[in-house]
Amino acid sequence: MAKEYVLVAGGTGTLGTQLIQRLLTHGVQVRVLSRNAAGAQRLETPQVEVVEGDVRDPASLRRAMRDAMTVVSAIHGFLDKQGPRAIDRDGNRNLIAAARGAGVQHFVLVSIAGAAADHPMELFRMKYAAERELRASGLAWTILRPTAYMETWLRLIAAPLVQSGRVRIFGGGRNPINFVSAHDVASLVEAAVFNPARQGSAIDIAGPEDLSFVDVVRVIEQATGRKATTSHVPLPLMRAMSVAMRLLNPALARQVQGGVVMDTTDMSFAAAVRGSPSWTRGATTLHDVVVRDYVRS
Repeated sequence: MAKEYVLVAGGTGTLGTQLIQRLLTHGVQVRVLSRNAAGAQRLETPQVEVVEGDVRDPASLRRAMRDAMTVVSAIHGFLDKQGPRAIDRDGNRNLIAAARGAGVQHFVLVSIAGAAADHPMELFRMKYAAERELRASGLAWTILRPTAYMETWLRLIAAPLVQSGRVRIFGGGRNPINFVSAHDVASLVEAAVFNPARQGSAIDIAGPEDLSFVDVVRVIEQATGRKATTSHVPLPLMRAMSVAMRLLNPALARQVQGGVVMDTTDMSFAAAVRGSPSWTRGATTLHDVVVRDYVRS
């Protein structure tokens, strides 16, 4: 009898690596879709299979979908040179089509809080397009919309502070932003995979605190006992960089433009769940993650 798999696309990322460990506690077989199977071999165990494939190439997804009962899409193209249009919109469209063709029972899409057709950031617009594609697919679905990952932004702020004592903040850094831990998001994805009652739901997940980037630096200082020398990149310069870098380095241009949006747009908890029919709030604080990843390690 063929084994049935949970296929995780994006299984080597911040969320995916935590999710895989949670899935394994349920005794299921996990298949990880990776563009670089050799680089993902560290994940392989008797319960975890790595299969090479690219969401931009529909033909490569057929083997990955074989015997899959559930698909979790945790992909994102924000830092990829191909960008959100190719990964988050078209890549998810290919995954959804392949899942439908393979008779997959349930598709879990990790989107983003605030996804909308008119959002100033391309990532949010492309996630919204993927949500619409999934809703119209005929598949059983669950959509999860986390706010900004603590772990991602700590790599950009905490790591330099610990290594050199210096931190650069894009913009004024005083706009409150809701950050959520990938640990809490992985827990919600796990629940969505194994709880049929979650199907047909779009759930926003936020963290317990709204923090500006200035606040983030303060939390890191308190947790690590290190004092930071902080500098700021002015907003006018960021706006100019986001335009000038589009052809030379589109991934960097997106990051800078993202910094502009995060410094000027309401990204608080209230904004994240405004109008949301279903939401939950994680318990992991930024201090918890700093201690776990940058003090105890």
